[in-house]
Amino acid sequence: MKKIIENNDLIKPLKVGEIVEGSIIGRGRLSVFLDLGIFGTGIIYGKEFQESKDSLKDLKIGDKIFAKVIDLEDEEGYVELSVNQAGRELNWEILKNKKESNESLIAKILGANKGGLLAEISGIPAFLPVSQLSPANYPRVEGGDPAKILKELQKFVGKELEVKIFDLSPKEGKLILSEKAKGLEKIKEIIKKYKVGDVVEGEITGIVDFGAFFVFGEGLEGLIHVSELDWGIVENISEIVKIGQKIQAKIIEISDNKIYLSLKTLKKDPWEDIEKKYKKGDVIKGKVVKFNPFGVFVQITPKIQGLVHISEFGTQSKMESILESGKKYDFQILSIDPKAHRMNLALVIKSA
Repeated sequence: MKKIIENNDLIKPLKVGEIVEGSIIGRGRLSVFLDLGIFGTGIIYGKEFQESKDSLKDLKIGDKIFAKVIDLEDEEGYVELSVNQAGRELNWEILKNKKESNESLIAKILGANKGGLLAEISGIPAFLPVSQLSPANYPRVEGGDPAKILKELQKFVGKELEVKIFDLSPKEGKLILSEKAKGLEKIKEIIKKYKVGDVVEGEITGIVDFGAFFVFGEGLEGLIHVSELDWGIVENISEIVKIGQKIQAKIIEISDNKIYLSLKTLKKDPWEDIEKKYKKGDVIKGKVVKFNPFGVFVQITPKIQGLVHISEFGTQSKMESILESGKKYDFQILSIDPKAHRMNLALVIKSA
């Protein structure tokens, strides 16, 4: 049969790896035989039969199934087939088509780790990253504690979530899901109603170490970054806002269907009249509040900070040996830029 097909230019020969459809024509104790038409008889046996016996046991003579060619001709002249491998490939093809058509799917959540949820679709392992969870399911853990995040994610184990395919690669066995993508089109339309500069009223729905989540309008969620909560350095976000608190915030950026807002821009800018109180060359008292690799922040008033650049000390270790956090020192103003909210300082070294 193999030679007949090879000598007939009108018939495309079978290839290893190809998916074929055949009708069941016989069964053995550990094998199933398929009629492959002009390609002869196929057989599923051995390891391939064992892997698929549960799905094969209820099939009857005449039933049609798909199988993958794993050998063109065995010792007895049969085409060796695998139902299990064909099923995986067909499932990948179905998933690829669903991604291209932007369809939603139902994913069963099997487990969780600090990065997200472990899922399964059509027998294929999948991963749903934390960043791709919907706003309603995003774990808002204060301080970003990984153990607490994991605890929140474990609540989804055993449940089903409606998702879309974010990325897939059958070759790498990679299937990445997104829950928030299913509402993206609706979000895009709602976002069009807003522009940068709009002041909106909403509710604080979550607090994390980098800011606060804020829901407004028709369920839109934005982020108020910690730097936009107040003019002063914010050490504890919960001292500025609380979950459930209703406030107004100003939209400062709309990018990639994400909205960023500011609370401090609705408050009086303490830098507005700063040049009336301070000028270049003045020596003032300031409290050391925060060390950074590029310098140290100094609190001049509760809402105004200045920076002493690392170059004033030479190295970070020297800077931290000279200054003590929480202690007050004399500093000289090197420059003031009210528009940029920037004040550069130098430590006043007192002579012995």
